[in-house]
Amino acid sequence: MAKFINPTKVITGVNTRWSYVNAWEPKSINGGAPKYSVSLIIPKSDTKTIEKIQAAIQAAYDEGQDKLKGNGKSVPALSVLKTPLRDGDAERPDDEAYADSYFINANSGTAPGIVDADRQPILDRSEVYSGVYGRASINFYAFNSNGNKGIACGLNTLQKIKDGEPLGGKSRAEDDFDTEEDDDFLS
Repeated sequence: MAKFINPTKVITGVNTRWSYVNAWEPKSINGGAPKYSVSLIIPKSDTKTIEKIQAAIQAAYDEGQDKLKGNGKSVPALSVLKTPLRDGDAERPDDEAYADSYFINANSGTAPGIVDADRQPILDRSEVYSGVYGRASINFYAFNSNGNKGIACGLNTLQKIKDGEPLGGKSRAEDDFDTEEDDDFLS
């Protein structure tokens, strides 16, 4: 039996870095419904993933023609719609983590499944943080609400591949206390 291939679904490459990870608890943004979310930082050198994302955005646009048209007479061109693939160099020039990369903000109303490199569930919350490298299963869909039209990105599941330098300036305890000196602690 042939396996159904969803043209709007993408699995990112293993060098995708996760930022602003809200995978355990949903958070409300600007007073909206609480959602699980992650910013996926994709190196521009990962052309395979970028091409898959661009094709999935096009497929979501094609599938969402009626929604995008709404009450109007025509469907706006994809080039004028808001799309989720963004250029880190242009939009986050002061953030080193986004240099030479694209990024996508993916979210979901339901908690994403999270597994390790061996596809075993991750239960320890400290294993998933901003700075981790991993793959993400995401899907693209058209939206038309409150006068805003475009293509959005849904978050399905996450697979942690390897640890990375934590983002956001928070240090790790094992790094802070990695010293041989007693620093005259009790003197």
